Amino acid sequence: MTQQAATKILLGISGGIAAYKTPDLIRRLRERNAEVEVVMTRAAESFVTPLSLQAVCGRSVRSALLDPQAEAGMDHIELARWADHLLVAPASAHLLARLALGLADDLLTTLALATTAPVWLAPAMNHQMWLHPATQANVQLLSARGCVLLGPGSGSQACGEIGPGRMLEPLDIAERLLAPRPQCMAGRHVLITAGPTQEAIDPVRYIGNRSSGKMGYALAAAFTELGARVTLVSGPTALACPLGVERVSIESAGQLYEAVMQRVQTCSLFVATAAVADYRPQDVVATKIKKEASSLTLTLVRNPDILAEVAALPEAPFTVGFAAETDAVEQHAMEKLQAKGLDMIAANLVGAEHGGFGADDNALIVLWHAGRQVFPMMPKVRLGKELAKLIADRYAASLAN
Repeated sequence: MTQQAATKILLGISGGIAAYKTPDLIRRLRERNAEVEVVMTRAAESFVTPLSLQAVCGRSVRSALLDPQAEAGMDHIELARWADHLLVAPASAHLLARLALGLADDLLTTLALATTAPVWLAPAMNHQMWLHPATQANVQLLSARGCVLLGPGSGSQACGEIGPGRMLEPLDIAERLLAPRPQCMAGRHVLITAGPTQEAIDPVRYIGNRSSGKMGYALAAAFTELGARVTLVSGPTALACPLGVERVSIESAGQLYEAVMQRVQTCSLFVATAAVADYRPQDVVATKIKKEASSLTLTLVRNPDILAEVAALPEAPFTVGFAAETDAVEQHAMEKLQAKGLDMIAANLVGAEHGGFGADDNALIVLWHAGRQVFPMMPKVRLGKELAKLIADRYAASLAN
């Protein structure tokens, strides 16, 4: 049997405490038949030593751009051509900014400009740095140029604070980059909505909700792993777009409606996880409303029911809804399933101590006309994978009938 050729990975390491995980990352990549060349920034050497990295990758570690010995044969260009993938882990806020600007002021950023290989970025930084508008603008620009973001995750950080900005664990990065994936949804287009909508009151204020978008983003990543082409129509969130997913950013329910209706004719499955505002202000004031009167009355009008309209189309896709309820979860979800003519619905309890809006964990009751399945409380990333498999199975069963 012919042995499969090793995947050539150029690993760039920038300066951040998460750099201490890179020896383990190299080991995980090599376990999956990858050859790894390491390039460090000067700042990275403050967190992990070149000797440690050389010991686990079995190759010399590079950091200097203008190294007379290495550059005798234009080695940085050869490195750029050698790689099947350029992976930057950790990718600090400073490194993301330099990549967004197209700077080539050290070896790593020069390689990023010189390579034609896919560029994968695993951000790692303090949560305030990740959420800063400058970082988010840089991330959006890099994503638009084709860079693929791996994470960041959310949780406790080296500074003692909690929030988004953790580098994904080495095993997770290696699996996303290299692990073979089942392709049961190959050739299918999945359209997913996620996150909140914001209905403007005036240029400053809006009516919104507490949805973080985490469940929808987890589902988008899971369907991509199953081989589907995924379009994610997302309200405002601080989440990174999952690997290989096309994201369409919206704010209001009206914009969400237009984005969905423009794309629904080409999709096989429609999964509506977005927490769409049921109502919007009838009139949007052109200037900021001043705090003068002791009370303020808003007249609200109904937004279109996107989920019901999609399910009622003459050639509707397999349609899955979500129901966030504060009581009688299964009863209300079943009523919604029947009233809107859905194929499936996933219901969860919100407003409780655990799970629901904004949390990293969730539990679901999934209903369809002939059955149900309960998913206990678990991380939303894992729940997304389990739910995507169930939806794919029910979708396949509907085609067989």
